[in-house]
Amino acid sequence: MIRVVLTVAVAVALLAASMPALETARVTTTTERLDSEVDRIERATARVVSGSVAVTEPSLAARASVTVRAPSGVTAASIDRIALVEVAGPRPDTPVALRYRPTGGRDRYLPLRTDAVPARIDLATGVIDLRPGGESRLELRYVDDGGPTVRITRVG
Repeated sequence: MIRVVLTVAVAVALLAASMPALETARVTTTTERLDSEVDRIERATARVVSGSVAVTEPSLAARASVTVRAPSGVTAASIDRIALVEVAGPRPDTPVALRYRPTGGRDRYLPLRTDAVPARIDLATGVIDLRPGGESRLELRYVDDGGPTVRITRVG
């Protein structure tokens, strides 16, 4: 009987000691998955600009859509908040970033690298909130708003 109790106590102690490492791994996995979602947005931005001309009438503008999926499951950290935001600061080449907050954590930012696209990126509403536990569909339009602009809106 003492052996069983001792075995259970050791197992519980080992599990408690490994929990911080598991949580770190979950946050790292979430960051990697969200980084690939940022890559998908970047590719959609390049796709809408490629071979297109910016127009002043948004209904006639070249468009593309992309679905952003927030990671979920046992291997991913749960997310309290996720959004595309405009970033003001010393890096004008990355004016937009994906901001997310793991549950119980701090805000983290993954910038959209748009230096290869000959247009500025504009979020239609300044901040585009995304679903923290599922899919959000974004629409990108290539408009002429004082210069070539890819305007991003959430449509689903």
